[in-house]
Amino acid sequence: MPSLTIDNKTISVADGTSLLEAARQAGVQVPSLCYLKKVQAIGSCRVCLMEVEGAKTLMASCVTPAFEGMKVRTNSSRVRAARKTVVELILSDHEGDCQTCNRNGDCELQAVARDLGIREITYAGSKSVRRRDTSTPALVRDTAKCILCRRCVTVCGQTQGVAAIFPQKRGFQSVIGPAFTSDLADVVCVQCGQCAAVCPVGAIGENDETAKVWAAIDDPKKTVLVQTAPAIRAALGECFGMPPGTLVTGKMVTALRQMGFDKVFDTNFTADLTIMEEGTELLTRLKKALVDGQQVPLPLFTSCSPGWIRYAEHFYPDILPNISTCKSPQQMFGAVAKTYYAEKIGKKPEEIFVVSVMPCTAKKYESQRPEMNSSGVRDVDVVLTTRELGRMIREAGIDFVGLPDGKMDSILGASSGAADIFANTGGVMEAALRTVYEIVTGRQLPFENLHVAPVAGLAGVKEAAVKIEGAVREWSFLEGVTVKVAVAHGLGNARLLIERIKGGEQYHFVEVMTCPGGCIGGGGQPRLTTDEVRLARIAAIYKEDEGKPIRKSHNNPEVTAIYQEYLKKPLGEKSHHLLHTKYTARERV
Repeated sequence: MPSLTIDNKTISVADGTSLLEAARQAGVQVPSLCYLKKVQAIGSCRVCLMEVEGAKTLMASCVTPAFEGMKVRTNSSRVRAARKTVVELILSDHEGDCQTCNRNGDCELQAVARDLGIREITYAGSKSVRRRDTSTPALVRDTAKCILCRRCVTVCGQTQGVAAIFPQKRGFQSVIGPAFTSDLADVVCVQCGQCAAVCPVGAIGENDETAKVWAAIDDPKKTVLVQTAPAIRAALGECFGMPPGTLVTGKMVTALRQMGFDKVFDTNFTADLTIMEEGTELLTRLKKALVDGQQVPLPLFTSCSPGWIRYAEHFYPDILPNISTCKSPQQMFGAVAKTYYAEKIGKKPEEIFVVSVMPCTAKKYESQRPEMNSSGVRDVDVVLTTRELGRMIREAGIDFVGLPDGKMDSILGASSGAADIFANTGGVMEAALRTVYEIVTGRQLPFENLHVAPVAGLAGVKEAAVKIEGAVREWSFLEGVTVKVAVAHGLGNARLLIERIKGGEQYHFVEVMTCPGGCIGGGGQPRLTTDEVRLARIAAIYKEDEGKPIRKSHNNPEVTAIYQEYLKKPLGEKSHHLLHTKYTARERV
């Protein structure tokens, strides 16, 4: 526990703590642009400079460890002048169209410049060549706004293990992007948006489709439905200054109605539907393996995260048979909205316009996959991120914080608590176990308050085991079987788990979520998503689950109704056509 003095205040910190973190622990707000706690500390931006007694030069505090007896100044005239010069140089090569940039008011560079008192561009001259990459459905890159902080490079390469973008060339010619200045669409990019989630400026962000939604709302020929993912309700409030983890389900519903949507539905409905289909798929595979002696692909991997699916298609095509054929809840919703619901209200599929609000940029890509048209037309028309919805609510002049609570519409709005926890890493696994265990034994899952604690939390790879005891007659072949499950979140962790499985580790069921923390940490969520923010959102989602009168997917009455009236049974002919899909092995370019 070295003791040091920061601005005449003596503090003790854990061994290995950087000066930047030490200063923040001392209550000093030191600016930075490239640093990400627990993710990246490379000292590239030089904004976090501090003056250390005895040192010849100013030190980049994010990469300078705290030592016993150090005397540090964070606010000397020398430090202030150096930081200001560094930021002025960054601004000199930055496209300053702040008035129309979607990061205006949410830009870290803008905030640092304001706090440093910079009121004009000191260094005029040439600027880097601008290039806008709009090649993917999910993301837009603008090289003129890039400040070369390398956050995106670290997250894409180390956290996600994809490495679609790199620093290239040197000096004034430096650029961050795909190799050989390619477009994102021409390289292996899973479109997860984690790059956009950590970008401090507007250099990379979601493909904004809000104009398409307003046009649909204004079209009298369209019946416009909106579905909202479970993770949205624990994060949307942050767009309006509310603390992370504030549940805003009711306010969100009211806001969507005021915006002009004809019906406000819940993706949670089809999350429950997913559990019925995926749980049945798991039990079917286990029966074929244990009773019929067939060689079936096990473990079964979840399929609700489109970034994970694209990652598997590129990096691990040999495990595609192991991945559940279930569509994601988003795509299931689009399919049933334009068939089952359309028939209920006497509309043709093409007269229904489905908007999804998702925490994920990869959902934009997923909705445009050519196989996602089970209704005869594109099942989901537009996908908005949480951030896009926040901007639309502001554009509509709605006082979000002051809204009363509304309720989801029926018949695609009822859901269980199990569907809510799809938002969290480990949540899909827990939801599936709640239903599968009860189907097999007739009893409730034997975990306190239904929470499978071993697969909760932010550990990168988690596992649990559930022994089947007292199996009912139909499932007696599972009696005494210990079902082993595993969970990974973040594609880098998924790679570690897959390699363990390839090395002989055995599981029956595996959940993979593309983004750290699961959907609550998605690439389309309000910035900046730290572990503290993730944990706050996760806690809110569990609170939502625990407050529901129904907490298991198979007890959702609207799910029961759709099977009785329309789908007939899980994995049936109609279910197979509407709710299931296939995958494509892809080259690693």
